[in-house]
Amino acid sequence: MTNQGIQFPKFYVTAASPCPYLEGEEERKVFTELRGPDAEALNEALGKVGFRRSQTVVYRPACETCAECVSVRVLAKHYSPGKSLKRIAKANSDLTSEVRPPVTTDEQFDLLTAYLENRHADGSMAGMTREEFDDMVESSPVQTVLIEYRKALTGDLIAVALTDELTDGLSMVYSFFDPDADRRSIGTYLIHDHINRAAQANQPHVYLGYYVKNSPKMNYKARFKPLERLGPNGWYPFAQSNEPD
Repeated sequence: MTNQGIQFPKFYVTAASPCPYLEGEEERKVFTELRGPDAEALNEALGKVGFRRSQTVVYRPACETCAECVSVRVLAKHYSPGKSLKRIAKANSDLTSEVRPPVTTDEQFDLLTAYLENRHADGSMAGMTREEFDDMVESSPVQTVLIEYRKALTGDLIAVALTDELTDGLSMVYSFFDPDADRRSIGTYLIHDHINRAAQANQPHVYLGYYVKNSPKMNYKARFKPLERLGPNGWYPFAQSNEPD
């Protein structure tokens, strides 16, 4: 009898390349494509074991000599922001937000361009074209949205988050913001807002991707509590007693 169920995906491994988070290390990734009628179910299943989505691909680290990338997620309904996170929320209380379908606009692209030029001029996304931006957002094979954040008084667009809607919460895929908004700590605020959104929708988790202890680019995620980390036997509490709030 022919098996008509979900077809097991084919996985591939990238060649080694310099690690973007830890100097002197090399990274490799294992990945597979998301396509066909089972794409959403596959994305959900692999997300629970540490994979992340990028357009129509899901991947996770498969480094030979390093295991510092740790998948983390926030327990949204038990979120307990510390004093600094509350200050950041207050500093951004003048913003409004709107959930929009995954359709790009010129305004969003202009903001992305300014963000990349200012923050990631030497990164892999530097010089992204409008067509590439369209593809990143609009070719999603899963349920995804754009969340826009604007100044209430002027309507100016200040940040955008590309977010996957999962059955057990939200997964933050990519976000960008006004590079002149440093005083707002807007990147931190976007995570704070997503956690509150999930909690209000009675969803248990917000997936933040990878935490890397010795990387300033990635270790800030430990300030969102309570946090879970993925281990060999599933998800378990992340010890954070010495982490900032």
